[in-house]
Amino acid sequence: MDSKEQLATFAGGCFWCMVKPFDELPGIKSVISGYTGGTVENPTYQQVCSDTTGHYEAVQITFDPETFPYEKLLELFWQQIDPTDTGGQFYDRGQSYQTAIFYHDEVQKRLAEESKHALEKSGQFNKPIVTPILPAKAFYRAEEYHQHYYKKNPAHYERYHIGSGRAGFIQQHWGDKK
Repeated sequence: MDSKEQLATFAGGCFWCMVKPFDELPGIKSVISGYTGGTVENPTYQQVCSDTTGHYEAVQITFDPETFPYEKLLELFWQQIDPTDTGGQFYDRGQSYQTAIFYHDEVQKRLAEESKHALEKSGQFNKPIVTPILPAKAFYRAEEYHQHYYKKNPAHYERYHIGSGRAGFIQQHWGDKK
């Protein structure tokens, strides 16, 4: 990682749907699907899906903050999730599919808290914003077949993105504001 690059880690439900919105934007160096927040070292997808490891499906983004500031990443993150759902995301249920922002330093913590507060005050949602802001923990890269799934399996990805309810939710709540 270049000295001016930083990490951002977001859990937004199924990590397949969290890569594409961030991938290939100016200043984004990489978007990796993986697992974080749990207690098992090097967990497998099957272990994480069992909801026994404490891990979230997440993406870890390496970015250049001069080109793509953390505040912009936060804005884009909020537009990909249902921040009012404590039980998972869309039809993916369970702890591993819950949302969270994992901060890597005190500046990210403050900016994440400010963005959450601004979203709460915006009236964008009629229920409380429940996405927690947590300290970053070890991040484990997911199996290779999960990396950039939207590129490797575009037809299945699109069916999932639409069929899960995510695409409709995003359109309903953000529409042309994105």
